[in-house]
Amino acid sequence: MSVKQPLKGFRVLSAEQYGAGPYGTMYLAQLGADVIKIEPPKTGDTARHVGPHWLRDQESLYFQSFNLNKRSLTLDLRSDQGKEILHKLVESSHVMANNLRGDVPAKIGLDYESLKSINPAIICAHVSAYGRDNERAKWPGYDYLMQAEAGFCSLTGDPGGPPVRFGLSMVDFMSGTQMAVGLLAALLDAGRTGEGCDVDVDLLSAAVHQTSYPAIWYMNEGDVTGRVPRGAHPSATPSQMFKAADGWMFVMAQIPKFWPILAEKIGHAGLIDDPRFDTPANRLANRSELSDILDEVFGGKPVSHWQSLLESSVPVAPVYDLDQALDNPWLNTIGMRDTISHPDRPDMDVLSSPIKLNGERLPNAAGPLMGADSEDILAEVGYDADAVAKLRASGIV
Repeated sequence: MSVKQPLKGFRVLSAEQYGAGPYGTMYLAQLGADVIKIEPPKTGDTARHVGPHWLRDQESLYFQSFNLNKRSLTLDLRSDQGKEILHKLVESSHVMANNLRGDVPAKIGLDYESLKSINPAIICAHVSAYGRDNERAKWPGYDYLMQAEAGFCSLTGDPGGPPVRFGLSMVDFMSGTQMAVGLLAALLDAGRTGEGCDVDVDLLSAAVHQTSYPAIWYMNEGDVTGRVPRGAHPSATPSQMFKAADGWMFVMAQIPKFWPILAEKIGHAGLIDDPRFDTPANRLANRSELSDILDEVFGGKPVSHWQSLLESSVPVAPVYDLDQALDNPWLNTIGMRDTISHPDRPDMDVLSSPIKLNGERLPNAAGPLMGADSEDILAEVGYDADAVAKLRASGIV
Protein backbone atom coordinates (compact mmCIF):
# COMPACT_ATOMS: atom_id res chain seq x y z
CA MET A 1 0.00 0.00 0.00
CA SER A 2 1.43 3.37 -1.01
CA VAL A 3 1.82 6.09 1.58
CA LYS A 4 -0.95 8.68 1.56
CA GLN A 5 0.29 12.09 0.35
CA PRO A 6 -2.50 14.64 0.80
CA LEU A 7 -0.77 17.46 -1.09
CA LYS A 8 -0.47 15.60 -4.40
CA GLY A 9 -1.77 17.84 -7.17
CA PHE A 10 -0.61 21.05 -5.48
CA ARG A 11 2.29 22.99 -6.96
CA VAL A 12 4.57 25.10 -4.80
CA LEU A 13 7.10 27.47 -6.34
CA SER A 14 9.83 28.54 -3.94
CA ALA A 15 12.62 31.09 -4.39
CA GLU A 16 14.51 29.68 -1.44
CA GLN A 17 17.96 29.25 -0.07
CA TYR A 18 19.87 27.98 2.92
CA GLY A 19 17.70 26.78 5.86
CA ALA A 20 14.40 28.32 6.93
CA GLY A 21 12.43 28.36 3.67
CA PRO A 22 13.77 25.07 2.32
CA TYR A 23 13.10 23.31 5.63
CA GLY A 24 9.46 24.39 5.57
CA THR A 25 8.82 23.51 1.92
CA MET A 26 10.48 20.12 2.37
CA TYR A 27 7.53 19.13 4.56
CA LEU A 28 5.20 20.11 1.73
CA ALA A 29 7.23 18.06 -0.75
CA GLN A 30 7.19 15.01 1.51
CA LEU A 31 3.42 15.42 1.83
CA GLY A 32 3.16 15.14 -1.93
CA ALA A 33 3.29 18.71 -3.23
CA ASP A 34 5.26 19.38 -6.40
CA VAL A 35 7.81 21.76 -4.89
CA ILE A 36 9.78 23.56 -7.59
CA LYS A 37 12.92 25.04 -6.11
CA ILE A 38 13.89 28.18 -8.06
CA GLU A 39 17.64 28.80 -7.98
CA PRO A 40 19.95 31.44 -9.50
CA PRO A 41 21.41 29.98 -12.74
CA LYS A 42 25.12 30.37 -11.93
CA THR A 43 25.35 29.73 -8.21
CA GLY A 44 22.20 27.90 -7.15
CA ASP A 45 21.12 27.73 -3.54
CA THR A 46 23.94 28.85 -1.24
CA ALA A 47 23.34 25.65 0.74
CA ARG A 48 24.94 23.72 -2.13
CA HIS A 49 28.27 25.30 -1.20
CA VAL A 50 28.28 24.51 2.53
CA GLY A 51 30.92 21.95 3.52
CA PRO A 52 32.65 20.04 4.84
CA HIS A 53 31.13 17.00 3.11
CA TRP A 54 30.49 16.82 -0.62
CA LEU A 55 28.76 14.61 -3.14
CA ARG A 56 30.32 16.40 -6.13
CA ASP A 57 31.48 19.91 -7.04
CA GLN A 58 28.86 22.34 -5.70
CA GLU A 59 26.76 19.47 -4.38
CA SER A 60 26.92 19.21 -0.60
CA LEU A 61 25.47 16.79 1.89
CA TYR A 62 24.29 19.85 3.84
CA PHE A 63 21.94 20.71 0.97
CA GLN A 64 20.24 17.34 1.26
CA SER A 65 19.13 18.15 4.81
CA PHE A 66 16.50 20.63 3.57
CA ASN A 67 15.67 19.69 -0.02
CA LEU A 68 14.44 16.11 -0.25
CA ASN A 69 11.63 15.35 -2.71
CA LYS A 70 11.90 18.64 -4.64
CA ARG A 71 12.56 19.60 -8.25
CA SER A 72 15.12 22.25 -9.25
CA LEU A 73 14.62 25.01 -11.81
CA THR A 74 17.39 27.52 -12.47
CA LEU A 75 15.87 30.89 -13.33
CA ASP A 76 16.97 34.53 -13.26
CA LEU A 77 14.02 36.15 -11.51
CA ARG A 78 15.40 39.65 -12.02
CA SER A 79 15.30 39.41 -15.82
CA ASP A 80 12.25 40.15 -17.95
CA GLN A 81 12.31 36.70 -19.53
CA GLY A 82 12.73 35.10 -16.14
CA LYS A 83 9.66 36.96 -14.85
CA GLU A 84 7.72 35.86 -17.92
CA ILE A 85 8.54 32.22 -17.17
CA LEU A 86 7.67 32.71 -13.51
CA HIS A 87 4.27 34.14 -14.44
CA LYS A 88 3.51 31.17 -16.67
CA LEU A 89 4.32 28.88 -13.75
CA VAL A 90 2.23 30.96 -11.34
CA GLU A 91 -0.82 30.46 -13.56
CA SER A 92 -0.86 26.76 -12.69
CA SER A 93 0.58 26.91 -9.18
CA HIS A 94 -0.96 27.21 -5.74
CA VAL A 95 1.89 28.74 -3.71
CA MET A 96 4.75 31.14 -4.33
CA ALA A 97 7.12 30.91 -1.36
CA ASN A 98 10.42 32.60 -0.60
CA ASN A 99 12.86 33.27 2.22
CA LEU A 100 14.53 36.33 0.78
CA ARG A 101 15.48 39.52 2.59
CA GLY A 102 12.36 41.43 3.57
CA ASP A 103 12.60 44.17 0.95
CA VAL A 104 13.29 41.84 -1.99
CA PRO A 105 9.99 40.01 -2.73
CA ALA A 106 8.11 43.19 -3.71
CA LYS A 107 11.08 44.38 -5.79
CA ILE A 108 11.18 41.24 -7.92
CA GLY A 109 7.45 40.56 -7.93
CA LEU A 110 6.98 37.62 -5.56
CA ASP A 111 4.25 39.14 -3.36
CA TYR A 112 0.48 38.83 -3.73
CA GLU A 113 0.09 42.35 -5.08
CA SER A 114 2.42 41.47 -7.94
CA LEU A 115 0.92 38.07 -8.75
CA LYS A 116 -2.82 38.30 -8.00
CA SER A 117 -3.66 39.50 -11.51
CA ILE A 118 -2.06 36.33 -12.89
CA ASN A 119 -3.59 33.94 -10.34
CA PRO A 120 -6.02 35.45 -7.80
CA ALA A 121 -5.84 32.29 -5.65
CA ILE A 122 -2.04 32.23 -5.33
CA ILE A 123 -0.65 32.09 -1.80
CA CYS A 124 2.54 34.12 -1.40
CA ALA A 125 4.45 32.88 1.63
CA HIS A 126 7.43 34.83 2.95
CA VAL A 127 10.07 33.99 5.56
CA SER A 128 12.37 36.92 6.23
CA ALA A 129 14.70 37.93 9.02
CA TYR A 130 12.70 40.85 10.41
CA GLY A 131 9.56 41.11 8.26
CA ARG A 132 8.65 43.07 5.13
CA ASP A 133 6.74 45.99 6.64
CA ASN A 134 9.17 47.81 8.92
CA GLU A 135 12.46 49.69 8.92
CA ARG A 136 14.43 46.47 9.41
CA ALA A 137 13.14 44.97 6.16
CA LYS A 138 16.47 45.65 4.44
CA TRP A 139 18.54 44.17 7.26
CA PRO A 140 20.29 40.86 6.62
CA GLY A 141 19.68 38.42 9.43
CA TYR A 142 20.29 34.82 10.43
CA ASP A 143 19.24 32.31 13.05
CA TYR A 144 22.05 32.97 15.53
CA LEU A 145 21.22 36.69 15.65
CA MET A 146 17.63 35.83 16.54
CA GLN A 147 18.73 33.48 19.30
CA ALA A 148 20.75 36.37 20.72
CA GLU A 149 18.09 39.10 20.45
CA ALA A 150 15.15 36.96 21.52
CA GLY A 151 16.84 35.90 24.75
CA PHE A 152 17.58 32.27 23.89
CA CYS A 153 21.31 32.60 24.54
CA SER A 154 20.75 34.10 27.96
CA LEU A 155 18.59 31.12 28.92
CA THR A 156 21.08 28.51 27.73
CA GLY A 157 24.16 27.26 29.56
CA ASP A 158 25.17 27.22 33.19
CA PRO A 159 24.80 30.18 35.56
CA GLY A 160 27.90 32.33 35.66
CA GLY A 161 29.07 31.19 32.24
CA PRO A 162 28.82 33.08 28.95
CA PRO A 163 25.56 33.10 26.98
CA VAL A 164 25.27 30.01 24.77
CA ARG A 165 23.40 29.49 21.52
CA PHE A 166 21.57 26.28 20.67
CA GLY A 167 23.76 23.72 18.96
CA LEU A 168 21.45 23.81 15.91
CA SER A 169 19.66 26.53 13.93
CA MET A 170 16.37 25.96 15.69
CA VAL A 171 14.93 29.40 14.84
CA ASP A 172 15.30 28.62 11.13
CA PHE A 173 13.49 25.33 11.60
CA MET A 174 10.73 26.88 13.73
CA SER A 175 10.22 29.67 11.20
CA GLY A 176 10.09 27.36 8.20
CA THR A 177 7.59 25.10 9.91
CA GLN A 178 5.43 28.07 10.94
CA MET A 179 5.50 29.31 7.33
CA ALA A 180 4.26 25.91 6.19
CA VAL A 181 1.41 26.00 8.72
CA GLY A 182 0.40 29.50 7.65
CA LEU A 183 0.46 28.80 3.94
CA LEU A 184 -1.52 25.56 4.34
CA ALA A 185 -4.24 27.44 6.23
CA ALA A 186 -4.29 30.13 3.53
CA LEU A 187 -4.41 27.41 0.88
CA LEU A 188 -7.52 25.93 2.48
CA ASP A 189 -9.15 29.35 2.49
CA ALA A 190 -8.21 30.00 -1.14
CA GLY A 191 -9.85 26.71 -2.07
CA ARG A 192 -13.11 27.99 -0.55
CA THR A 193 -12.97 31.60 -1.67
CA GLY A 194 -10.72 31.68 -4.73
CA GLU A 195 -8.72 34.46 -3.11
CA GLY A 196 -5.11 34.12 -2.10
CA CYS A 197 -3.01 36.33 0.16
CA ASP A 198 0.41 37.04 1.61
CA VAL A 199 1.57 34.88 4.54
CA ASP A 200 4.48 36.32 6.51
CA VAL A 201 6.72 34.80 9.15
CA ASP A 202 9.88 36.52 10.31
CA LEU A 203 12.66 34.84 12.24
CA LEU A 204 12.69 37.32 15.11
CA SER A 205 8.93 37.07 15.68
CA ALA A 206 9.10 33.28 15.54
CA ALA A 207 11.95 33.27 18.05
CA VAL A 208 10.23 35.66 20.43
CA HIS A 209 7.03 33.61 20.23
CA GLN A 210 8.97 30.54 21.35
CA THR A 211 9.89 32.23 24.62
CA SER A 212 6.37 31.15 25.59
CA TYR A 213 5.83 30.74 29.35
CA PRO A 214 8.92 32.68 30.50
CA ALA A 215 7.59 35.54 28.37
CA ILE A 216 4.18 35.37 30.04
CA TRP A 217 5.82 35.21 33.48
CA TYR A 218 7.89 38.30 32.76
CA MET A 219 5.16 40.35 31.05
CA ASN A 220 2.70 39.73 33.87
CA GLU A 221 4.85 39.27 36.97
CA GLY A 222 8.20 40.84 36.13
CA ASP A 223 9.81 37.44 36.69
CA VAL A 224 12.98 37.14 34.58
CA THR A 225 13.80 33.46 34.03
CA GLY A 226 17.51 32.79 34.25
CA ARG A 227 19.84 29.90 33.71
CA VAL A 228 19.67 26.97 36.10
CA PRO A 229 22.48 24.43 36.68
CA ARG A 230 22.36 21.17 34.76
CA GLY A 231 19.79 22.45 32.25
CA ALA A 232 17.13 22.16 34.91
CA HIS A 233 13.54 23.26 34.51
CA PRO A 234 13.12 26.74 36.02
CA SER A 235 10.35 25.76 38.42
CA ALA A 236 9.91 21.96 38.51
CA THR A 237 12.36 19.76 40.36
CA PRO A 238 13.92 17.25 40.19
CA SER A 239 13.93 17.83 36.43
CA GLN A 240 17.53 18.08 35.27
CA MET A 241 20.67 16.25 34.25
CA PHE A 242 22.32 13.92 36.73
CA LYS A 243 25.72 12.21 36.51
CA ALA A 244 25.55 8.43 36.70
CA ALA A 245 28.62 6.28 37.15
CA ASP A 246 29.48 6.28 33.44
CA GLY A 247 27.73 9.30 31.94
CA TRP A 248 24.91 11.84 32.10
CA MET A 249 21.16 11.29 32.00
CA PHE A 250 18.13 13.52 32.21
CA VAL A 251 15.52 12.66 34.85
CA MET A 252 12.20 14.50 34.88
CA ALA A 253 9.90 14.21 37.86
CA GLN A 254 8.20 17.05 36.05
CA ILE A 255 4.77 16.73 37.59
CA PRO A 256 4.06 15.88 41.26
CA LYS A 257 2.92 12.30 40.66
CA PHE A 258 6.41 11.25 39.55
CA TRP A 259 8.21 12.33 42.72
CA PRO A 260 7.08 9.47 45.01
CA ILE A 261 7.54 6.96 42.20
CA LEU A 262 11.10 8.16 41.64
CA ALA A 263 11.98 8.08 45.33
CA GLU A 264 10.62 4.55 45.73
CA LYS A 265 12.27 3.23 42.59
CA ILE A 266 15.72 4.41 43.62
CA GLY A 267 15.30 2.94 47.09
CA HIS A 268 14.89 6.19 49.04
CA ALA A 269 11.21 6.29 49.91
CA GLY A 270 12.05 8.32 52.99
CA LEU A 271 12.56 11.35 50.78
CA ILE A 272 8.86 11.42 49.90
CA ASP A 273 7.73 12.81 53.23
CA ASP A 274 10.94 14.62 54.10
CA PRO A 275 9.72 18.14 54.97
CA ARG A 276 12.41 19.61 52.72
CA PHE A 277 10.99 17.79 49.70
CA ASP A 278 7.35 16.90 50.44
CA THR A 279 5.79 19.53 48.18
CA PRO A 280 6.77 20.96 44.78
CA ALA A 281 7.45 24.33 46.42
CA ASN A 282 9.70 22.76 49.05
CA ARG A 283 11.59 20.75 46.47
CA LEU A 284 12.18 23.93 44.48
CA ALA A 285 13.31 25.88 47.55
CA ASN A 286 15.73 23.08 48.43
CA ARG A 287 16.75 22.18 44.88
CA SER A 288 20.48 22.31 45.60
CA GLU A 289 20.23 20.01 48.62
CA LEU A 290 18.01 17.56 46.75
CA SER A 291 20.41 17.57 43.79
CA ASP A 292 23.31 16.65 46.07
CA ILE A 293 21.36 13.71 47.51
CA LEU A 294 20.32 12.43 44.09
CA ASP A 295 23.82 12.91 42.69
CA GLU A 296 25.18 10.56 45.32
CA VAL A 297 22.49 7.98 44.54
CA PHE A 298 22.75 8.12 40.76
CA GLY A 299 26.55 8.21 40.81
CA GLY A 300 26.64 4.68 42.17
CA LYS A 301 25.33 2.90 39.07
CA PRO A 302 25.68 3.27 35.28
CA VAL A 303 23.15 5.01 33.07
CA SER A 304 21.85 1.69 31.73
CA HIS A 305 20.91 0.60 35.26
CA TRP A 306 18.85 3.71 35.93
CA GLN A 307 17.34 3.66 32.46
CA SER A 308 16.16 0.08 32.95
CA LEU A 309 14.88 0.82 36.44
CA LEU A 310 12.97 4.01 35.65
CA GLU A 311 12.04 4.07 31.98
CA SER A 312 8.54 2.65 32.26
CA SER A 313 7.65 4.65 35.37
CA VAL A 314 9.50 8.00 35.38
CA PRO A 315 10.53 10.12 32.36
CA VAL A 316 14.25 9.44 31.85
CA ALA A 317 16.71 9.54 28.95
CA PRO A 318 20.45 9.13 28.47
CA VAL A 319 22.36 12.26 27.41
CA TYR A 320 23.90 11.11 24.14
CA ASP A 321 26.57 12.60 21.94
CA LEU A 322 25.30 13.12 18.38
CA ASP A 323 26.82 9.89 17.09
CA GLN A 324 25.22 7.92 19.91
CA ALA A 325 21.88 9.59 19.27
CA LEU A 326 21.90 8.70 15.58
CA ASP A 327 23.18 5.16 16.13
CA ASN A 328 20.48 4.53 18.73
CA PRO A 329 18.76 1.28 17.62
CA TRP A 330 15.43 2.81 18.61
CA LEU A 331 15.59 5.05 15.51
CA ASN A 332 15.52 1.95 13.34
CA THR A 333 12.68 0.51 15.38
CA ILE A 334 10.50 3.57 14.72
CA GLY A 335 11.74 4.13 11.17
CA MET A 336 13.45 7.50 11.69
CA ARG A 337 16.42 6.59 9.49
CA ASP A 338 16.05 6.06 5.77
CA THR A 339 18.35 5.13 2.89
CA ILE A 340 17.72 6.64 -0.53
CA SER A 341 19.56 6.88 -3.85
CA HIS A 342 21.39 9.98 -5.09
CA PRO A 343 23.22 10.10 -8.45
CA ASP A 344 26.53 10.46 -6.59
CA ARG A 345 25.75 8.13 -3.70
CA PRO A 346 23.47 5.16 -4.39
CA ASP A 347 23.02 4.52 -0.67
CA MET A 348 22.61 7.88 1.02
CA ASP A 349 21.40 7.88 4.61
CA VAL A 350 18.86 10.55 5.55
CA LEU A 351 16.41 11.20 8.33
CA SER A 352 12.78 10.24 7.84
CA SER A 353 9.95 12.71 8.16
CA PRO A 354 8.59 12.94 11.71
CA ILE A 355 5.07 12.91 10.21
CA LYS A 356 3.20 9.62 9.79
CA LEU A 357 -0.07 9.17 7.91
CA ASN A 358 -2.04 6.01 8.61
CA GLY A 359 0.97 4.77 10.54
CA GLU A 360 3.41 5.21 7.61
CA ARG A 361 6.25 7.69 7.42
CA LEU A 362 6.28 9.95 4.37
CA PRO A 363 8.47 8.85 1.45
CA ASN A 364 11.88 10.40 0.76
CA ALA A 365 13.70 11.11 -2.49
CA ALA A 366 17.09 12.80 -2.88
CA GLY A 367 17.31 16.54 -3.23
CA PRO A 368 17.78 17.56 -6.88
CA LEU A 369 20.99 18.41 -8.66
CA MET A 370 21.06 22.10 -9.56
CA GLY A 371 18.73 22.74 -12.49
CA ALA A 372 18.14 19.03 -13.01
CA ASP A 373 14.45 19.55 -13.77
CA SER A 374 14.62 22.79 -15.73
CA GLU A 375 13.83 21.25 -19.14
CA ASP A 376 10.87 19.26 -17.82
CA ILE A 377 9.42 22.19 -15.89
CA LEU A 378 9.79 24.60 -18.80
CA ALA A 379 8.21 22.04 -21.14
CA GLU A 380 5.21 21.92 -18.82
CA VAL A 381 4.58 25.62 -19.54
CA GLY A 382 5.16 25.41 -23.28
CA TYR A 383 8.90 25.80 -23.95
CA ASP A 384 10.38 23.37 -26.48
CA ALA A 385 13.99 22.19 -26.56
CA ASP A 386 15.14 25.01 -28.88
CA ALA A 387 13.55 27.66 -26.66
CA VAL A 388 15.19 26.16 -23.59
CA ALA A 389 18.57 26.11 -25.33
CA LYS A 390 18.23 29.80 -26.13
CA LEU A 391 17.27 30.57 -22.53
CA ARG A 392 20.34 28.70 -21.34
CA ALA A 393 22.60 30.49 -23.78
CA SER A 394 21.35 33.85 -22.54
CA GLY A 395 21.80 32.89 -18.87
CA ILE A 396 18.08 33.06 -18.04
CA VAL A 397 18.04 29.41 -16.90
